[in-house]
Amino acid sequence: MQELLRRLDLLNLSHASVHLGLRLLLGVVLFALGLWLAARAANLMRRALKRARVEPTLIPFLRNSLYGALIVLVAVSVLGFLGVPTASLVTAVGAAGLAIGLALQGSLSNLAWGVLLILFRPFRTGDWVDAGGYSGSVEAISLMHTTLVLADNRVAVIPNAKVGADVIVNYNRRGTRRAEVQVGIGYGDDVERALQVLRDMLTADARVLSDPAPTVYVAALGDSSVNITLWAWAQRADWWPLQQDLPRRVKETLDVAGISMPFPQRELLIRRAPVASRTD
Repeated sequence: MQELLRRLDLLNLSHASVHLGLRLLLGVVLFALGLWLAARAANLMRRALKRARVEPTLIPFLRNSLYGALIVLVAVSVLGFLGVPTASLVTAVGAAGLAIGLALQGSLSNLAWGVLLILFRPFRTGDWVDAGGYSGSVEAISLMHTTLVLADNRVAVIPNAKVGADVIVNYNRRGTRRAEVQVGIGYGDDVERALQVLRDMLTADARVLSDPAPTVYVAALGDSSVNITLWAWAQRADWWPLQQDLPRRVKETLDVAGISMPFPQRELLIRRAPVASRTD
């Protein structure tokens, strides 16, 4: 009788071992199949993002994020299939994720702002912008930093969290920019003639756009001059040469027209007090 019970126990143990082995084998197969499906889904999303013309810098990040999330889902599902309690595992993964998020708070903030900057595109490579307290041409936009080339050829690498948290001024977004010059003429000069010769000068310049039309107007009556402001719109590539060239051309145009450009003047009235007579 004891021998029969022993054989039954061995038979049950053998069946349990075989069942466990088959279950483990099936779990490995399911995990491998899950990895293959996760890679397929991630690659499909990458191709869809490329067809949608999403920013190329963002595509690998989104693809890898989806792939990692699917791997975690597959691993938890396979462990549940094998009979491993997953509630505590999910809790541990959540706690670990929270701890990592708190430790990398600054980096995650830069990453989040990098994704937003790439998605919404407040500026592109080559634009001249004011961002993060710096003014320069955008050289590169990554998930963590934005690189600007400043006017003196210095390079500023700004964390994306600082870029996104402040005002961004994009000088090239519209494709055109306005050049502006202010000049003063004498009170004795013909104002209407001065306006006309300056207006003709702007109209004759091929870099100045006709729409919007250039504008010349009297801006203020100063202490020693009538102040005139000139506005001229130009394409982005022509704006800086035009802005540099306009002050010289304004001076030359007014000189040819015989219109004076007075410098600030002061009239001093000196009163001398009478000298008291001395008596000996």
